[in-house]
Order: sequence, then C-alpha cells, then structure tokens
Amino acid sequence: MGEVAPRPSTAAPPPPSPRTPLLLRKQNGAQNGDREAAVDAEIARVNKLPAHSSYATHRMKVLNKLRHLLSIKRTTSQDEELELLFASLSI
Repeated sequence: MGEVAPRPSTAAPPPPSPRTPLLLRKQNGAQNGDREAAVDAEIARVNKLPAHSSYATHRMKVLNKLRHLLSIKRTTSQDEELELLFASLSI
C-alpha cells in the first residue's frame, strides 16, 4: 500500500517568545497595527449604515470588543483565539 503524505498545517504561527529576534517582534507589532487599522476601517464602514439596523448595532458591539482585546496584553492561547476571531469576521 502507498503512504499518505502528511497534510500541511493551517495553524497560525506561534507568537514570538522573549528569545525571538527583535525584528520578528517588530513585525508582529506591525501586524497588530494592521489589525487596529482594519478594525477602525470597519467601524467607519458600519457607522455609515442606518443607526437602527440590528446588524450595525451588533457589529459595532463586536468591533468595540475586538478593539478592546487588541489593546490588552494577551497570553499565547488568547492570541490564537483572537486570530481565529479575526478570520471568522473577514476583516
């Protein structure tokens, strides 16, 4: 019988450790800045929707919570969960 090739991993890369080179840590910081910019752009888009829209109201709650989560220090597992949340929101 033939062997099955292993499937490539689709998991997000682990966050940098204190031993990670400074350049890589700066890149992750830039990625955080990109996330914040994406959330701000989405908030601006949602603000253009009708004020009484249930979609807009819910989306603003989610975006404000996301903005809060980006601003606090996170553990590795929390960072992974945040990455999954970003992926599910299509931001």
